[in-house]
This record gives sequence, C-alpha cells and structure tokens, in this order.
Amino acid sequence: MPKVELNLEDDELKELLLGDRDKAMQSIMTKILDEILKSEATEQIKAKAYERSDERTNSRHGYRVRQLTTRVGSLELHVPKLRHGNFSTQLFKRYQRSEQAFDLALMEMVIQGVSTRKVAEITKKLCGTAFSKSTVSALCNNLDDQVLDFNRRPLTQKYAFVYADAILFKVHRGHVVTSNSLLVAIGIDPSGRREVLGFDIGDSESKAAWMDFFSELKQRGLTNVDMFVSDAHCGLKDAITTQFQGSLWQRCQFHFSNDCTSILALKDRKEVANRLKDLFRRIVE
Repeated sequence: MPKVELNLEDDELKELLLGDRDKAMQSIMTKILDEILKSEATEQIKAKAYERSDERTNSRHGYRVRQLTTRVGSLELHVPKLRHGNFSTQLFKRYQRSEQAFDLALMEMVIQGVSTRKVAEITKKLCGTAFSKSTVSALCNNLDDQVLDFNRRPLTQKYAFVYADAILFKVHRGHVVTSNSLLVAIGIDPSGRREVLGFDIGDSESKAAWMDFFSELKQRGLTNVDMFVSDAHCGLKDAITTQFQGSLWQRCQFHFSNDCTSILALKDRKEVANRLKDLFRRIVE
C-alpha cells in the first residue's frame, strides 16, 4: 500500500478556514491526488525519484497533464510517465464510475424536462465547472442507441393482457412549442409480470399513429393477445380491432372513473371516485 505524505502551506489552510473554500479544496484535492499518483509510481518502480536501489524495475519519464472533474471543481493532475511500459493507476477508474453516475444524473434531468441551459448552470454550482449545452446534448444522444435496441428487441413471450395508452406532452423546437403523443404498450405475461413492450412518439393519437405502432409490435413478435385495455379513444380502439382481430378489449377503469367524475361538481367527485373503486374491487373479489 503506497504511503502518501501531504504538506499544506499556511496560506492554503487560511484560505480553507477563512477564504474561498471551494478554491482551497481544489488546491488541496489536487495535491492529495498528485501525491497518490506519485506514490503509486514509486510502488510500481520499486524506488523513489532519483533513488538508487537494487529493486528498481523502471524509471520515471516526466508526466502528462490530465483534467479530472470532481465535486470540488476541475482538477489539473500530473500523471507520471514511465520510461518503459505504461503507468497503471486505479484512481481514474474509481472516479470514472462516479463520472458515469453523474452523467446519468444529467441525462435524467433532461428527460425530466430540465433545459440543457439550466443543466449547465446546475453543473457549475455542483462541480465548479459548467458543462456546455452541447456537451449535455451529446451525453443524451448516447441514449439513442439504447432506446433503439430496446424498441427493436424480439417479443418472444406470450402476453395475455396489453395496456395501451398515450401520454401527451409539449416539445420545444426552436422557438415553437408543439404537442406530441408518447404511445406506450405494457404487456402482462401469464405469471403476472409486467413489461414495457415498446413506445413511440407520434404527432397525434390518431388511428394511423396507433396502426403503425401496433404493426411494429407485431413484426417484433407480439401475437395472440387475450385482451387489450385502454381508454375509449376511437382511433386506438379501431387500430386494436384491425391489427389484433379476435382479441378482446376492455375500457381502462382509471380512464372510466376520470370520465365519470369529470362531469360532476367538485364537491361530489371524491365520493363518487371512492364508490367506483369499491365497485371495481368487489367485481375482482
């Protein structure tokens, strides 16, 4: 295990206690990590810098600068180079795992609707380094291949029931806001396990959009569905009837309850909703 020695200047301690703590922590973290890298090099070479030793297996050959983004800011580290072979360190691998988790958090923010500009501002506050809007967008683009693979995987299981629904949302394209629909299908196998079968973005919840969506699911292997469950949207019902002839259809209880209570006075909605829940529960029992 390499031994690390760290000497802090008085000015650094004063800065940490009385001044700009973020700046002081960056300086201290840089020193600590640089010392760890030096100690790892000493352990691999079996000798300190300029030390004469019979156990020496290699020699130092300068260093290369590498930037490392951490929670205290961007650090400029000096990674040792060896005259023969490559210097090996676990330091960056450990931080890489943290960076991957951080990248996933950035993607999640964008998915939840936070703009790339605001994400850049958040990273500045968290890390002391602002990720540009283009960098955040590039990170999110890495999800594209995973989404495509998910939506193209074969559907080899038997799904007794399939829930189909559309989620409406707004999309900013330049300075224009448009309405879009996220079409989603969730399958339930005979054991009761639920699985998202696929999803797609359409300009509307039309029959044509649902026809294309179901056609894609059939090509991937979805067949012999016992029953579809959805709202009473005409385009969706017609697409189910056309694409899956012989499958039963049932109106979604949640949507049915919402439709019933939406025409009532506000004071009556909760009571009616509870009565409907009780009714559905009795039917199941």
